[in-house]
Amino acid sequence: MSDMRRRQFIMLLGSAAAWPLSARAQQRDGVRRIAVLMDTEETNTDGQARIAAFRQGLQQLGWTEDRNIRIDLRWGGGDVERTRAYAAELVGLKPDVIFAYAVAQLAPLSRETHEIPIVFCGASAPVADGFVASFARPGGNITGFTQYEPSMVGKWLGALKEIAPAVARVAIIVNPETAPLHGTFYLREFETAAGTFHIAPLTRFVHSAADIEAVVAALGQAPNSGLIVAPETFTTANRALLIALAERHRIPAIYGIRQFPASGGLMSYGPDTVDTVRRAASYVDRILRGEKPAELPVQAPTKFEFVINLKTAKAARPLLSSHATGPRRQGDRIIWPMSEFDAVDGSSTGTRVP
Repeated sequence: MSDMRRRQFIMLLGSAAAWPLSARAQQRDGVRRIAVLMDTEETNTDGQARIAAFRQGLQQLGWTEDRNIRIDLRWGGGDVERTRAYAAELVGLKPDVIFAYAVAQLAPLSRETHEIPIVFCGASAPVADGFVASFARPGGNITGFTQYEPSMVGKWLGALKEIAPAVARVAIIVNPETAPLHGTFYLREFETAAGTFHIAPLTRFVHSAADIEAVVAALGQAPNSGLIVAPETFTTANRALLIALAERHRIPAIYGIRQFPASGGLMSYGPDTVDTVRRAASYVDRILRGEKPAELPVQAPTKFEFVINLKTAKAARPLLSSHATGPRRQGDRIIWPMSEFDAVDGSSTGTRVP
């Protein structure tokens, strides 16, 4: 071996020795690395159900932890600063692909990298927010699944008006830091639908628990008020407070996520988030097998559910219409009049929460 080739060989060995041990183990064992940034606290039961569905979806596609994948999982909760820190940390791990639950997690991740593929399942306005070029051809390193669309606010208003016909004004609560289009995602449809139902629309931006308390207290002072809690990371993190305040001020409220009525809230209508996460695992699989996120179209949800908490509905009986607390039942489901809030594809279900 010539002196020049010997020096090149020694330099190559030195470079390999400098690789992190985990990276060398990945190369040797064929283990792929997936980073995951979730929206809830680790103790949240819905968050655990979603990550379990993600793991199950990957396993069904041939990916098993401790065999051919490693999952680096972080729980951001509703803390904006913590989520930003986790986003930087996960990108620094140089994973093969990143799974970001919703827009509050996707936004900081998208600022940290334009190269690592990212799959989301809760950014509802990805084109307008600048994450993708189009639904059909995302065009960059990001793709995924939406969960909500502006027209859903009309379904929430319709549900409130049907369950509490006296409602004359409705406030929508949203944090512009963690919601699509800086909190304006539903506003145009909200005003239009409110006119249809002869309801005065009130938009309330909140940034803290104190803001939430002030908004709901003021709403409670006005008779015949209703509340819509926009589905996003901050409101979900504060669901216990929102539910307690709605009960204290006797305000009928509807939420976009089923964990609210499961935690004592009155009712919810929205996509089956566990199903969406399971579907997102298929995009992670396709990227790990060589497909480009730029060519994987953004998809919409296919399953929706209407959930009502019977105990809460009965306790609020004086505020609600008579059929709100005694709907027709079928097994473990409530058959609710779905005329105002059926899913476009007709896949909505009514579910009872004891």
